[in-house]
Amino acid sequence: MEMNKGGIYRRFFKRPMDFILSLIAIIVLSPVFLIVALLIRTKLGSPVLFRQERPGLNEEVFEMYKFRSMTGEKDENGDLLPNEMRHTNFGKVLRSTSLDELPGLFNILKGHMAIIGPRPLLVEYLPLYNSEQRRRHDVRPGLSGLAQVKGRNTITWEKKFEYDIQYVNNISFLLDAKIIFETILKVFKREGVNNSSIVTMERFKGSSDSNM
Repeated sequence: MEMNKGGIYRRFFKRPMDFILSLIAIIVLSPVFLIVALLIRTKLGSPVLFRQERPGLNEEVFEMYKFRSMTGEKDENGDLLPNEMRHTNFGKVLRSTSLDELPGLFNILKGHMAIIGPRPLLVEYLPLYNSEQRRRHDVRPGLSGLAQVKGRNTITWEKKFEYDIQYVNNISFLLDAKIIFETILKVFKREGVNNSSIVTMERFKGSSDSNM
């Protein structure tokens, strides 16, 4: 019975709720959007938004939006410097408070993402997933997800994928509500943002138990 309820929620209610809640959030948080955008323009320059292609539902690629949190500094060859060298204290605050994720609300509004779901990762990771890990794309990617409230950047890739599939198998209104509540607590506590001095998590290189 529980699985039936979860299936009904996933099929008929999750997307409409995501649309309504993201629209309300964009309207309510519009002053925050404006302030953060002005600060980024002043401290980091243009562009204000970071755009990158990510795979979504059924591995269909979409353009994900985030607030820019790094400088555009380049080396003598014109290549961007490593992430850790382009981060500023201001950028770290944006990431630790998750303010950089706010533009993702527009991805939710457009139907590319959900409020809760597996986080959208890099397109280049697609060939590296095993058959079980690839199931994370059976649902829309989320602004937050089970892996984020269970450790975010402080857990291994394999554990992240375990939580992603656990979410895919158990989608329900109550689970989404619980993850939203825990996400809010994590943001206020600034937990799980990074591991020691590492700014972004180590890149995924494939699992040792890959079953392609």
